[in-house]
Amino acid sequence: MTEDSKRRPAFGRSNRRDFLAGATALGVGAAVLGAPRIARASGDVKVLNWQGYGTDEKWSIDEFSKATGNTVTHDYYNSESEMITKLRTNPGGYDVVLTNCAWNGLARQADLIEPIDTSKIGNWGDLNPAFRDSPLLNDGGKTYGLSWVWGITAIAFNTDVFKPAPDTLATLWDPKLKKRVALRDAGIEAVSFGAIATGQDMNHPQDLDKVKAKLRELKLNVAYIWQSEDDWNKQFAAKAFDISAMWGGAAIRAKTGFNLPVGFYIPTEGGIGWFDGLAVAAKAPNPDGAHAFINYMVEPSFYVAWETKEGAPASANPKAM
Repeated sequence: MTEDSKRRPAFGRSNRRDFLAGATALGVGAAVLGAPRIARASGDVKVLNWQGYGTDEKWSIDEFSKATGNTVTHDYYNSESEMITKLRTNPGGYDVVLTNCAWNGLARQADLIEPIDTSKIGNWGDLNPAFRDSPLLNDGGKTYGLSWVWGITAIAFNTDVFKPAPDTLATLWDPKLKKRVALRDAGIEAVSFGAIATGQDMNHPQDLDKVKAKLRELKLNVAYIWQSEDDWNKQFAAKAFDISAMWGGAAIRAKTGFNLPVGFYIPTEGGIGWFDGLAVAAKAPNPDGAHAFINYMVEPSFYVAWETKEGAPASANPKAM
């Protein structure tokens, strides 16, 4: 893995055309429902993830437990840096951990995750090779993260406030929005948006002083720095801000699951593409259970139910789309 790829907040800058093209590519084939291909490996599976991000849905845990004999418990983090800290300070405390593509390499280099035995992943051959084989999740011929879902970080807004809906990244800098903008507590993401706003390649910005100056201009409009999806939902409901950088799937869940007046758009200047992978934690107490759980998470039957019930990012398994 190169130094450049470790820094990348995502797989690249995305615009509407890229996003739709990716969705079309992933949509090949109908959703496959029926009995999941899950190996039995009884025990407890301890998962580290964002709260409310797919793996902790009660209905899915009940289904997985019934099929495998495993119970599932969760611990949560509010930022990727906290995820790394929890893995460092609690070795052997987790079986499965959610890692964003930009953080998987750091976890691997710190020996916080271990290679996945892909022979134990029944859905391995169905995964989109663009994500499954990415150097962001693979190194030295070994796989350290199983591609799970993908999407785009762009802009969510209050549909009661913005009429008509905005369509540019420049909206965040509108002087009329003083103290009405929110950003995620993620420096790499902020720099990426700053690079896009100044017309630069977000993965290789050539003029960081220009990015810095642009972000300083935005500071006047920032009312809140959010850390998690749950945090964002609560503050949006409390009207702490009107417009924010946000994940596409989370914006959908806020609207469908919490009935919040949320709209979402990909700016004409572009957004930040990303994908997440599920990894086996180093010294996992139940590695067989970890592999079974990861495989279940990429089952078309799980994904279709998650998308239908809650709203979800795009699956890395085309058969689920």
